[in-house]
Amino acid sequence: MASLEERILSAVRDKAYRPVKERTLAADLGLDPSGMADFRRSIKELLALGLVRIGSDRTIRGRAEELLVRAIYKRLNHGDAIAVVADPEAPFTGDIWLQDGDSSSALTGDVVMVRVIRRPTKVLNAMGEVAEIALRATRQFVGTLTDREGTIVARIDGNVFRRSVEVGDISAKNAVLGDKVLVEILKFPDGNHQRGEGVILEVLGRVGDPGVDTLTVIRTLGIPDVFSQAVLEEALAQVEGFDDTDLDGRTDFSDTLVITIDPVDAKDFDDAISLIVDEKTGHIQLTVHIADVAHFVKPGSALDHEAKTRGTSVYLPQRVIPMLPEAISNNLASLQEGKLRYVLSAVMDFTPAGVRTDVRFHRGAIRVRKRFAYEQVSEIFKDPGGEFAKTVDPAIVAVLLDSRALATVLRRKRFEAGALELEMPETKLEYDANGRITGARFAVHDESHRLIEEFMLTANEAVARFLSDRKIAFLRRIHPAPAEDRLKRFGKFAASLGYEMENFQNRFEIQKVLAESADQPERRAIHYALLRSFKQAIYSPWQDEHFALAMPHYCHFTSPIRRYPDLLVHRLITQFLKKKRLGSDEAELESLAESCSKTERRAEAAERDLVKLRLLMWLSANIGMEMDAVITGVNASGFFAQGATIPAEGFVHVKSLGSDFFYFDEANYTLEGTQSGRAFRLGDEVRVRIERIDMQRRGVDFSVIARTRPASKRATKPKPGKIDKKGKKKKRK
Repeated sequence: MASLEERILSAVRDKAYRPVKERTLAADLGLDPSGMADFRRSIKELLALGLVRIGSDRTIRGRAEELLVRAIYKRLNHGDAIAVVADPEAPFTGDIWLQDGDSSSALTGDVVMVRVIRRPTKVLNAMGEVAEIALRATRQFVGTLTDREGTIVARIDGNVFRRSVEVGDISAKNAVLGDKVLVEILKFPDGNHQRGEGVILEVLGRVGDPGVDTLTVIRTLGIPDVFSQAVLEEALAQVEGFDDTDLDGRTDFSDTLVITIDPVDAKDFDDAISLIVDEKTGHIQLTVHIADVAHFVKPGSALDHEAKTRGTSVYLPQRVIPMLPEAISNNLASLQEGKLRYVLSAVMDFTPAGVRTDVRFHRGAIRVRKRFAYEQVSEIFKDPGGEFAKTVDPAIVAVLLDSRALATVLRRKRFEAGALELEMPETKLEYDANGRITGARFAVHDESHRLIEEFMLTANEAVARFLSDRKIAFLRRIHPAPAEDRLKRFGKFAASLGYEMENFQNRFEIQKVLAESADQPERRAIHYALLRSFKQAIYSPWQDEHFALAMPHYCHFTSPIRRYPDLLVHRLITQFLKKKRLGSDEAELESLAESCSKTERRAEAAERDLVKLRLLMWLSANIGMEMDAVITGVNASGFFAQGATIPAEGFVHVKSLGSDFFYFDEANYTLEGTQSGRAFRLGDEVRVRIERIDMQRRGVDFSVIARTRPASKRATKPKPGKIDKKGKKKKRK
């Protein structure tokens, strides 16, 4: 019979073993309380021999073999973390799960060496602990100065540190308690009790003062927000050297009816459209004119270096940090109404059925006849013969209506090809005349927006096909297909809500779920679940599909004022037009793809963080406010709910639900009270009240007033017909 030591080793070396504490392991081995003394004695002997070890959370870990893997660390909201394997020589790929307490002082983005405790199996993720921090993602953080028992410390924003950072003498920077400060960490806090040490680099201002929240986000993410003198002078020289009477050998579109449609508060206009319909044949010529930024930003120039470093403009509430100086972005390259502007034009011919028959490109010059805001176009679409429409040139109204018709056809064809559209509502903050937040709502997204989106998608896809046909490497926009296991998880989730999928990998089956849940309370939850199953869209020089758009070739061409990848694509098209040949450096493109993907994610994070920060500031003045909400996530601790009309998401903890014990049914995403029978399921509509705003962790605590409407009971409905490859329902026999 195996000794107790052998039985312990066999257990901890098993591939399915998940580290547990002494009593749990002893129970798993079939030992009763009387055997605990022998068990602990055996553990001590194995520890002395180095055959097992005890983690920081007092769990028993095996040492059958030591495998160190290089990975990128990412902390999760609840304390645990994952490490994404980034070592090409590692014996496996994917994520390594790190339990709370096994991360040392690692922070999101750090490059770490992970000691693998359990290799991945078909049903379990790999598991490990941080053995070493190889490279810090950053040493600069924003925090608030406060006093901790006579010691001046900076309490770092968010959940990155559990302990504050000592900053020593604050008088050198004229800082005072309550200031927001940028701190450089000299010694990082550990995962338990040791404070870190740092030095103040910049005082950002008092908490709550105007602009301090914006500066906080900018400094936290390390976004460059000041142009060098050399860059500004080069931009000014371009403006001074521009002659609006010189067409530069370009195709003259200045007499063509060209319009722009943009947000009402837009500052830069990089796209415009013109459209001509042949009355006899019904054939359509759509021209998408894009600002020719490449004409002013030459490779290797100071402007080019700055644009490459920034990667993208950053659009924050009440402030834009442009990729290029305003002299270029808001003036010389901006397609302003009535002014001659240089463009790169994609001229596309379509049949009445929306089939593109030809595409050609021009270095052009235009004068925008009319600038529209989305709201104005929406007004015309609602009532083409109404009072506002009567103030607009009838020829322009006709172009708008013809454009809507074409966009509708193109959109239908995209969905017939299998395109997937997720509705992730955008938060729109409202301000008074003094810039103070007065409210928040979900932004409107109607057919005026969709018109421009369709035309830009069409132009982007046409450019990508043009370059692909010529076998040239370029910066593509790719969205790889989701992993099979993630789609399977989504399929199970949809089935738990009554949306059965016969083939969870079939995009038309996914379309069916999105369509049939469109008017149901669980719609947002389904969209979020599908989004979580997707991989991230990135830039790449290597051919791959754009899964969500159902396009094998796609790139970004239509926004060179604010995106560096678009500028690179413009240079290739211009090279072809001038020299009738193409050439590119694949190694350089690979490097640029990585940097542009990173700066894009940084810009998105900045906008998201500042909107959330301001939303929380507004909500903090409205404690006790009630709202209708939809449950968007459920776990053992409680559930998340998002406002139906107010874009606020908060957490309802099970402790706030009363003395009843709530059981978490993971398969059905439900919390159910064992005594009361009360249940809260993903997709349920609830009435909630704001109880607490935590500005430090940037979270909202809700309490439930009532469950107003359960998620639809679709499991009781007859199953719809099968979906064919065109996304249409087959008739039942």
